[in-house]
Amino acid sequence: MLNNVLDFVPKLPIAEKTKDATEWITEKFSFLFDPIKEHFGSFMESTSEFLISVPPVIIILLVAVIAFFISGKKFGLATFSIVGLWFIYNQELWEHLMSTFTLVLLASILSVIIGVPVGILMSKSRIASAIITPILDFMQTMPAFVYLIPAVAFFGIGMVPSVFASLIFATPPTVRFTNLGIRQVSQELVEASEAFGSTGAQKLFKVELPMAKTTIMAGINQTVMLALSMVVIASMIGAPGLGREVLSALQRAQVGTGFVAGVGIVILAIIIDRITQNMNKQKQ
Repeated sequence: MLNNVLDFVPKLPIAEKTKDATEWITEKFSFLFDPIKEHFGSFMESTSEFLISVPPVIIILLVAVIAFFISGKKFGLATFSIVGLWFIYNQELWEHLMSTFTLVLLASILSVIIGVPVGILMSKSRIASAIITPILDFMQTMPAFVYLIPAVAFFGIGMVPSVFASLIFATPPTVRFTNLGIRQVSQELVEASEAFGSTGAQKLFKVELPMAKTTIMAGINQTVMLALSMVVIASMIGAPGLGREVLSALQRAQVGTGFVAGVGIVILAIIIDRITQNMNKQKQ
C-alpha cells in the first residue's frame, strides 16, 4: 500500500534536465570557456615550466628562508622544509611537486579573490547572506568527485578544469570566515569610526578588515588546505603532479610508489599550513 502511494508520483527527470542544462551552458558559453581553457591553460603551463626551470636548491633555500623569518626566526620549520623538499627531490618527484604547487597556488589565489568580496557582501547584506549561505552549504556538502563532471564538460581535461573544481571546493571557508570576522568586529569601534566621519570604504578598509584579519587568514588557511586536498582527486581528469603519481600507483597496485608520492603531498601540506598559520600569528 505504501509502495503504491510512493509510486504514484513518477520519477522526476532531474538527471536528464541536468544533462540538458550542462550541454546548453557548454554550447552557449563556449565563447567564454574556450579562451579561458586556452589562455589560462597556457599561463599555468608556463608558470609550472618556470618553476621547474629554477634550480631546486634555490627554491629549497628560498622556502627555508621564508619559513625561518615567518616563524619568528626559529629553525624548526626551516629545517623541516629543507629536509622535506630534499626528500621529494631525492625521490625524483620534483617536477610533479612544482606542477602540484602551481595548481594549488592558482586555485588558492582565485578562491581568495572571489571569496573575500563575497564574504564582505554577506556581512553587509542580510538578503545576500540568506541567498549565499545555502549555496555555500551545497558547495561544502557535495562530494568533491561531483565537481569534476561540470569541470570536464566546460573545460575538457587538464589543469584548467582541475583549478575550476578546486575553486568551487575550496572557496567556501574564505567566504564564511570573512563574513564571520567582519560581523564580530566590535560595534563600538564601528560607531566610533562613523562618529569621526568615516566613509563606508574607510570604515571597511581601515577598521573592519584590519580587525577581522585574523579570522580571514584562518579561512584562507583552510582554503589552501582544501585546494591541496583536491590534488589526488583532480588527477582523475588529467591534472599533473603528485596526485597523478598516487592515482597511477593505485591503478597499478604499486604500494611503494604511491606511498612516496603521498608523503610528498603531506610534506607540501605541512609546509604550506605552517607558513600560513605563522602569517596569521604575525598579523595578530
